[in-house]
Amino acid sequence: MSVSVEELYVEFGGFELFKHVNFIVNPRDRIGLAGRNGAGKSTLLKILAGIQTPSSGRVVIPRDIKVGYLPQHMELSDSRTVMEEAVTAFAEIQELEKRIEFLNTELSVREDYESVEYDRIINEMHESNERFQLMGGTNFHVDIEQTMIGLGFDRSDFDRQTSEFSGGWRMRIELAKILLKKPNVFLLDEPTNHLDIESIEWLEAFLKDYAGAVVLVSHDRAFLDNVTNRTVEISLGKIYDYKVNYTKYLELRVERREQQMAAFRNQQKMIQDTEDFISRFRYKATKSVQVQSRIKQLDKVDRIEVDEEDTRSLNIKFPPSPRSGTVVFEAKEVSKRYGDLLVLDKVNLTLERGNRIAFVGKNGEGKSTMARIIMQELECTGEHKLGHNVKIGYFAQNQASNLDEELTAFETIDKSAVGDIRTRIRDILGAFMFSGQDADKKVKVLSGGERARLAMISLLLEPVNFLVLDEPTNHLDIHSKGLLKQALINFDGTLLIVSHDREFMDGLVDVVYEFKHKKIRQHLGGVYEFLQKRKMESLRELELSAPEKKVKKEVVKEVVAVSFDERKEINRMISRVEKQISEAEYQISKMEDEIAVMDKKLADPSTIDNGSLFDQYGKSKKRVEEEMKNWESLNDELKEWEKKRTW
Repeated sequence: MSVSVEELYVEFGGFELFKHVNFIVNPRDRIGLAGRNGAGKSTLLKILAGIQTPSSGRVVIPRDIKVGYLPQHMELSDSRTVMEEAVTAFAEIQELEKRIEFLNTELSVREDYESVEYDRIINEMHESNERFQLMGGTNFHVDIEQTMIGLGFDRSDFDRQTSEFSGGWRMRIELAKILLKKPNVFLLDEPTNHLDIESIEWLEAFLKDYAGAVVLVSHDRAFLDNVTNRTVEISLGKIYDYKVNYTKYLELRVERREQQMAAFRNQQKMIQDTEDFISRFRYKATKSVQVQSRIKQLDKVDRIEVDEEDTRSLNIKFPPSPRSGTVVFEAKEVSKRYGDLLVLDKVNLTLERGNRIAFVGKNGEGKSTMARIIMQELECTGEHKLGHNVKIGYFAQNQASNLDEELTAFETIDKSAVGDIRTRIRDILGAFMFSGQDADKKVKVLSGGERARLAMISLLLEPVNFLVLDEPTNHLDIHSKGLLKQALINFDGTLLIVSHDREFMDGLVDVVYEFKHKKIRQHLGGVYEFLQKRKMESLRELELSAPEKKVKKEVVKEVVAVSFDERKEINRMISRVEKQISEAEYQISKMEDEIAVMDKKLADPSTIDNGSLFDQYGKSKKRVEEEMKNWESLNDELKEWEKKRTW
């Protein structure tokens, strides 16, 4: 059975969001909704879910079809444990179980075996038991456990109160409840926003094998490609339906546009030629029959219309970065607790100028905590410090939701801008697609993507040399993400991204720090290289955990322990040499400054010198040469140690 959308029309304050839209959701469809922020993707999901009513038209959902809807934002209850909350997904089964118990009790006390009522109870009992078994019966606790673990929960979390979890983890609980209800149609609005990479991969596998239909909004291109087999584009009130995944849709959209333009040009040439003929021979009696024929032919032409294109684009360019010291941030033996919960345990971390870094790992492993420590926003034990002349630009994942909803877009930026930049606010807003009347819209009517763009404008208000971005792509559409990614590629400072978006980070970062078990582990290379490496390690872990003889297990453990110690020593030596190189660079820079001062003095004819300045100058030049040799030697040593780091 299918869900059909018929002549859907939606208008907001004179603006047509949908113009008589028609399409069908088939039982095994995997539909990705595509379109710019504000195009109406979330609105369409709400209409399909029955939460919002269209101006006209209708959505036809057969009575037996069950719909599950996950919104971007929701009100969450904190009165239960994780398991108790998950069990609410099976309210129908629990009610059925109570009914079966009641019927059993009725049968046990009745003796009117030949009566119509007794026969009715027997029939209801039989039907209820059949339905109970079809719905999973008492096995639903197994489904709960598999789903919760797939979404990243530990068994030890099941008895914890939901109030103990962050908003992202509580959103996972809601997602789990919808998955457990096994609806015929899933409506998912940005389901990956609060998931880590491992959980996204689990969700991909779940949705690909699911028996029902899926309609989703996501700005994670890899997720769309891995899950969807159909793309419905929303653009300027119309929809365009493609029976392919997102990447293939992009190719077909270009082809469609080119074919449409070619057909349009050919028709326009034919119309022009016909009109020229009519105009030339209209008053010639010998051509009157041909002229009338051409006029009728022109009247019958079905005029080709070229689809309007949403050509607005996001123009992001970060200001030139002031130069920082070689070491941008350094942490030694840093630990962080939230009450009794230890998040980071004696972590060492050195970030250098020009590094392009990704923080990855499961939610709750300390990625955002470390970002806030770098920002000097959190107290912790151990030592940590920013480098010389480091100026940070920070974008946090909750900044968009913390905007004052009663202010307009213009007022929001005007409030934080200072100096001459205030004269260019409308230009900046226009570059971020808040042109004309959009700049005067209140924050409360903006979509999630529009709010994210507004929050990001603050990064452009002053030059920085270290960008720290915590989930910068949440709520940004794929087009805007692509433009932001290009701007970050061109950014000439140090970049740190906390993200789960594989496609966005691909080609943008060259070192990955994995947060796991309260520690940080460095992986050189990009995010897909890291994922490939992690999968290989996971397979090795599975092999090690397979049943083996006890002696073999002990030998394997011993080898792993030695290997770990070697890695630890190599990392320690690399860190030591890197610090020595940094110190050598500082000393060389300092001595070169001193030599430059002496150069000026010696070049001045009025300088009277008894020889001491020349002696000092000669010694300084010699020290610089020695320090340069030391610097070269240290770099050679660093290369040798890095060759040994093969993991």
